[in-house]
Amino acid sequence: MSKSISIFDTTLRDGTQGEGISLSADDKLKIAKKLDDLGVHYIEGGIPGSNNKDIEFFKRVKELHLNAKITAFGSTRRKNSLAEHDDNLQRMIDAGVPAATLVGKSWDFHVHTALQTTLEENLAMIGDSISFLKHKGLEVIFDAEHFFDGYKNNPEYAAAVLAKAREAGADWLVMCDTNGGTLPHEIQEIVTSLSARLPEAKLGIHTHNDCELAVANALSAIGAGVRQVQGTINGYGERCGNANLCSIIPTLQLKMGYHCIPGDNLSQLTNTARFISEVANVNMPVNQPYVGNAAFAHKGGIHVSAILRDSRTYEHIAPELVGNKQRVLVSELAGQSNVLSKAQDMGLHLDPSSEQARKVIDKIKTLEHQGYQFEGADASLELLLREATGEVNELFVFESFKMLVEKNAGSPVVSEAFVKLRVGKENLYTAAEGNGPVNALDNALRKALLTYFPQLKEMHLSDYKVRVLDEQDQTAAKVRVLIESKDYHQTWSTVGVSSNVIEASWEALVDSMRYALLGQISQVHEQLEDHEPRGLVNH
Repeated sequence: MSKSISIFDTTLRDGTQGEGISLSADDKLKIAKKLDDLGVHYIEGGIPGSNNKDIEFFKRVKELHLNAKITAFGSTRRKNSLAEHDDNLQRMIDAGVPAATLVGKSWDFHVHTALQTTLEENLAMIGDSISFLKHKGLEVIFDAEHFFDGYKNNPEYAAAVLAKAREAGADWLVMCDTNGGTLPHEIQEIVTSLSARLPEAKLGIHTHNDCELAVANALSAIGAGVRQVQGTINGYGERCGNANLCSIIPTLQLKMGYHCIPGDNLSQLTNTARFISEVANVNMPVNQPYVGNAAFAHKGGIHVSAILRDSRTYEHIAPELVGNKQRVLVSELAGQSNVLSKAQDMGLHLDPSSEQARKVIDKIKTLEHQGYQFEGADASLELLLREATGEVNELFVFESFKMLVEKNAGSPVVSEAFVKLRVGKENLYTAAEGNGPVNALDNALRKALLTYFPQLKEMHLSDYKVRVLDEQDQTAAKVRVLIESKDYHQTWSTVGVSSNVIEASWEALVDSMRYALLGQISQVHEQLEDHEPRGLVNH
């Protein structure tokens, strides 16, 4: 039995049916290139002619010269008509792709209710459409919609649908769990039965995640003889989503002995998942298996102590195999091992038996009790640890800030910030406007510091989150502000906590700039020596 599995990606078609996902033609082309680099075999691009974006995609994708087969999607001919007169089938041919995915009904209930035709006419629609596309030189993947529901209701008819598709020349017969309600043991039993009925057929599986079983169902089908699996990156798709290829591919390849994509490409999986998440503008769940930010994150002190001895104690694979990395979180649950591991990652020497180590652990726990969250703010944690080991010199000293927020009838709100700092022996006083209080503070702080630290031009705030920590205190409640910053090389997060959202934002904002300047200390001190103090300066 062959151990090779064909990977059919439908992120650009089925995935875009997910709520909140909308991709431009440029987005789809970027994703197609990324999927091709990963090594999938088929990329389903959409429905030709259904909208301008898909028309443009099929036209421009040829310029990419991809290795994967670009596939067009469409349904069988209309009832009581001819395949050669069907506009949908003609558009699939005109798309100029090597393969077509043709969907047809396999549940007798759907044939009667949705198509409102006879079982015989449905078989004719399937056979005629496949024969027509094959005659035009296309590879045909037949998706038997609602196959498992159909088989449970009328097994003879569902099997007859697949037999008709195979007789007409379909290259792949794909069984779809369209409603996502089938269980793994049912999938295995039905696929095993079909494999016996159609021993020479190339079978595929297409599952949905309505019972949180799409991946399990796909793996069950493969274990029963299926050799093509359809799914999407990050499990995007209608309702609860499709089978997640980011879980299926590494499980098949690393745990079940199947070959899906070139071995060296597997290390691109995490980057691919996160790239597509960014293009789709959808946040990835941190706990997503294999590729999530927390997939190999360790928080409990006992766990961390063990993984420092041997990562196999709490990791089912080496994270590097899928391009991810191990992370040690520091929180109120942290033990000494967590802190020492983080310090080691930063190249800091922290003696585990020292008073210094005990104090920094106690300080972290105290701050977490106050509402700080360092597992989501690695940059603030690193600054804290470097301060504890004496490796951070203050490059600037905060003295005060003031805010002016003005709203006039018929005009937008105007925010202005006034910031007073000291750099070396020089006092700085700046004012700046912004489209909100935090943006105004950012602009004023940046304006004051750029003369001394021009590298701050490269960084910018990329995300800003506020969380109320104790809702019962209402408007007087403490809030936690998390700020994500970026430059040309990296992304980092900082945290601030206060009962005043502006103060919490300021704290996180200052930490973000302090972190951006790490490694610049000697260079900055040389600059400061060249500046004579001039008293209060208004930039």
